[in-house]
Amino acid sequence: MARIVIVEDDDTIGARLAAALRTLGHDGEWCPDGATALARADRGSADLVLLDLGLPDTDGFELCRRLRERLPDAVLVVLTARTGEMDVIQALESGADDYLTKPFRLAELHARIAAHLRRSAPRGNGEGDGGPTRICHGVLRIDRAARRCFTPTGEVGLRPKEFDLLARLAASPGEAVSREDLMSDVWDENWFGSTKTLDVHVAALRRKLGDRVRITTLRHFGYRLEPPEER
Repeated sequence: MARIVIVEDDDTIGARLAAALRTLGHDGEWCPDGATALARADRGSADLVLLDLGLPDTDGFELCRRLRERLPDAVLVVLTARTGEMDVIQALESGADDYLTKPFRLAELHARIAAHLRRSAPRGNGEGDGGPTRICHGVLRIDRAARRCFTPTGEVGLRPKEFDLLARLAASPGEAVSREDLMSDVWDENWFGSTKTLDVHVAALRRKLGDRVRITTLRHFGYRLEPPEER
């Protein structure tokens, strides 16, 4: 059973989602506004948050950032009627892991929730699940068992999906990895919908790692973690 928080000001949608999640065996808790959502986050952890951006009492992007700070390990999925690319990018850069545009089918939402919960479940100590426990790549050191990343300047604070993405690229240093493989390995093998979240997570990694760790975009294909430069 997953603890899922629904932040939605529409009474009909909020109650419907909470009831639907409970029928699937989850603990679905509905918060009708931003203040209630922040109070809920302060009371304890959650596995997944469904966040409507169009709330009456707070800016949706700011609330997204504040929930990410309070619930760093939760999967945060934005539900929005905004379909513009910049709105989607801003939501992801505010801390969301994924987004779903309204109107959506409950079957699609259930599939997306299931995919996120599968990928966020504990996966052992790192051996036998895709690579070695510790990866050293030039100035970069990754401890998959502890889920920690280090450069010469210290530990790099990464969100869960950022860490998974970096570890996947570092497992194949110097090799081209397709968008499809990255979405399958980091998000879910049955993923469907936009892959814009991948691009935003790569951009976040570049900002946090600096220019001594290079991730190259391969147009119309995917990404490559470059071999370390000689210094």
